[in-house]
This record gives sequence, C-alpha cells and structure tokens, in this order.
Amino acid sequence: MTREMARKCVLALLGLCLTALPLAVATAGAADKLIGIHSARVMSQSMPWIAQEAGLFKKHNLDFQLVYIASSGMVTAAMLGGDAEISLTGGVGNVRAYVQGATDLVFVGGVKNVMTQSILAGGNIKRPEDLKGKQIGVSRIGSNTHYFTIQALRRSGMEPGRDFSFLQTGGDPESLAALVSKKIEVATMTAPSDARAIAEGYHYVIYGPDLRIPYSATAFVTKRSVIAKRPQVMGQFMRAMAEAAKVLHSDREFTYKVLGKYLRVTDRAILDSAYNAEIKALEPRLAIKNEALQAILEEVAQIDARANKVKPQELVDMRFVDEMEKSGFFDQIWKR
Repeated sequence: MTREMARKCVLALLGLCLTALPLAVATAGAADKLIGIHSARVMSQSMPWIAQEAGLFKKHNLDFQLVYIASSGMVTAAMLGGDAEISLTGGVGNVRAYVQGATDLVFVGGVKNVMTQSILAGGNIKRPEDLKGKQIGVSRIGSNTHYFTIQALRRSGMEPGRDFSFLQTGGDPESLAALVSKKIEVATMTAPSDARAIAEGYHYVIYGPDLRIPYSATAFVTKRSVIAKRPQVMGQFMRAMAEAAKVLHSDREFTYKVLGKYLRVTDRAILDSAYNAEIKALEPRLAIKNEALQAILEEVAQIDARANKVKPQELVDMRFVDEMEKSGFFDQIWKR
C-alpha cells in the first residue's frame, strides 16, 4: 500500500470508527488528543484496550483513539503520512522505512522482543517437511506471521518460493476462519488464535514460543518530530502504557475480561493457553532489546544493503522509559 492509500485508509477508519470498540475517552477537562494505530488483534497489542477499560487514559488526561490497520508496513505508511502519532506494531515496516531514509521514525518502547507465532495444520501435516508445496496462510506479506514462517522453516532447510508459498488472509482471525473453513490447510497465527485452532482440532507443526527467535515483534513507534512537538503528551501516553503493562502481567482476570470483550474469546481454556504461552515473552517494563532490532536489520539487509550500516541504537529513543525508571514510576506501580 502506498503512503497516500494508507492515509485514505486511516481517514476512512477514523470517520467510521472501525475499531473493535471505539477508544475515544470522554473527559470533562481539556484532555490531550492522540491518535494511535495497532496492526494486529492479539494479546501483545492489548495494552491500549486495557488502558481504556481500566480508565488509564482518563487518569493521564488523554483523549485517545485507536485505529486498526493490518501489518506493520501499512501502519508505517500511515504514520509517515501524518495520520497518527503513535503506533503499536511489529518492527519490520518501520525498520525498512528507516533504512530507506525515513529516519524520523523511532522506537520508544518494547512489548515483545521475540516471536511467539506458531504454524498449525490439520490431518497428516505434522512435520515441517510436510509443508513442502503447501500454501501457508499469513496475515500479510511483510507481517510478523510472514517473517516468523520464513525464519522457522529456514531452520528445516526450506525457503519461500522454492518449498512453500503464502496466502494473505488479512489478520489472525481471518487466518483461523480460513483454516476452519478448509480454505487453507496451514496457517501461522499468534495467541489466542492458535489456541482457538487447537480447540477446533488442529495441531502445532511448529510451536513458535520454544524457538525464541529474536525480533521486535511488538513495539511502540512514533516520530522524532512528534516527540519534539509533544513531549509531555507522549510521556503521558507511555505512562498509561506502563500501567497497562502492569495490569496485563499481574491481573489475569481483568486481562481475560478485556480480551473477551475485544477479541470475543471467552473460553477459559483458550484464554489460559494463550496467556500462559504469551506472557513469558512480554516485557513488563517496556524494554527494547538491541538483538531484536538487529535481527530485523539483518533480514532487511538481504534486500537492501544500506541496513548493514544502521545500528540498532540509532532506531531507539528510550527517554520515556528511562524517565520512568529514574523517577521511580515503575517501582511505584509495581509495588501496588
């Protein structure tokens, strides 16, 4: 998708309020308005939902609206078009854009620094070798599910194009629907969609959390120009996310209610399976790890040699996370 197309997509979504549920916060005072984008309906991107339901945006005087656009590449285009000021997404789209010259983009917080997707199938497809010649459902080309599939199957000596191909479904729920309706035989999904597939009788061909593949799978990304113009507002948002992360890690029941509402998953066994697998990979204090960004740079370098000249540190501005550490904010909320 081009930048202009992404811009039109965001404007249309905002106009029609096509989010899982609107996240506009009604406040009595002059709350600071902020528009954000997220790229997947998954647990690792649930913190804005948690913040909404827990009243954290109101607490931090934010009027926040969240828009869903599938895949980090499309989200990056929308960000560069100026239609949002913060995104919660996979890192690859932002890294590619940075390498190509969009150095205004910057990572300000991390949620997940390893990949936790899994490849699932039914019938006699049980080993990676059984995937040869198969079409694998992923949310989008360039998405986390796409990247994970390539990396996981390379460990078995398989390459896309030669040994397997992809079908874009649009998102994890769509991949699950395509799998259950027999439109595809194999799909790569993230929690809780993988657990829902297991409940439908499918099985893991590759269980991703065990691989611990380094990758900035979920991160907060903004622009340096936005930080320069609105440092206080960005600080308010990151504090709300820090508190939401604490809720996510420490209040399972509240998190289940939020996931049930926004993902329409209420089966306790599915929620338990998804939570237990995913929570171990999530950062409680929004850390970004250099090796996670380096992994993306190495992948991008295969098609753009300029990535070899970029260091992970160049992509990051940790001022908000560092301030919360130094001020004792993290310690304060975790002691509650």
